[in-house]
Amino acid sequence: MEADAQCARLHAVGVEPFERTLAAHGCRPLAAGPALDVLQVNVGKLCNQTCGHCHVDAGPDRDEALGAEVAEQVIALLRRHPISTLDLTGGAPELNPWFRSLVREARALGRHVVDRCNLSVLLIRAQADLARFLADHQVEVVASLPSFRKHGTDGQRGDGAFERSLEGLRRLNAWGYGRGGALRLTLVHNPVGAFLPGSQASLERDYRRELRDRHGIEFDRLIAIANMPISRFLEFLERTGNVDRYLRRLVDAFNPRAADGVMCRTHLSVGWDGRLYDCDFNQMLELSPAAGAPRTLAELLAYGDLARAVRSGPHCYGCTAGAGSSCSGALAP
Repeated sequence: MEADAQCARLHAVGVEPFERTLAAHGCRPLAAGPALDVLQVNVGKLCNQTCGHCHVDAGPDRDEALGAEVAEQVIALLRRHPISTLDLTGGAPELNPWFRSLVREARALGRHVVDRCNLSVLLIRAQADLARFLADHQVEVVASLPSFRKHGTDGQRGDGAFERSLEGLRRLNAWGYGRGGALRLTLVHNPVGAFLPGSQASLERDYRRELRDRHGIEFDRLIAIANMPISRFLEFLERTGNVDRYLRRLVDAFNPRAADGVMCRTHLSVGWDGRLYDCDFNQMLELSPAAGAPRTLAELLAYGDLARAVRSGPHCYGCTAGAGSSCSGALAP
């Protein structure tokens, strides 16, 4: 579904504008900067998997990819601003030819680096040394595992995805990930269906018990992320007649405490082509920054600063429902 069509479908539900809901609950308006914590870069849409919930619409047939110029601009921005974390996402970010260069350069600058990994990419023959590379550079691996049960993960990611994910986790464990030290392994849960995630703390206990007892796998923490009503998940909602019901479920579960910590306040999202967005979800809906804010990395480096107003839409209720949801997991108790 094209970005304009997605936006139109979400607005058609007719929920209260997100900014109006913020004001009604006494929440701060959405704004970011001037200091930011995370630069999140989507290096492209190429992926070795085609997952049913993917908000990026990534897959093996996608050729959008970050190139040398944008990679250099990313590092230039990190040199200029004390942004503490470079968060690399995709697609499968590791398949981009500039992925390892970005990791090396950012680590040389003393930045924390996050790799949002689908786990099965570790099993590709050409990536045989990937786990060692990540360990050598102390990259935090944030690994998607929708469910600790086979049918749940395979249902979202395709037959065999669960076993491939387990093998990827074993390889990371073998290099020291998930043992409570510097090599941090974070798992990501998202619901297998049109409902909100359960308690993040309870889910972490369940995952830890099941993965340790049944499979001998260790990890450091688990984060729970709500499925955003965009791209493939929006198409799933359309097919099952759940668009209105799901969006209203998000609205009814609005949590002012979560709204105060949404990631767009502290993140800047960069597309594979160097265009800027307030968050990864706005990027997938092609919602450019507000008027007056830099639209590209080149503009930001030339004359812009990091402070900006944030554009919102009905999808923003996905980050503020219940305990809240962001790329860092739950936002409120």
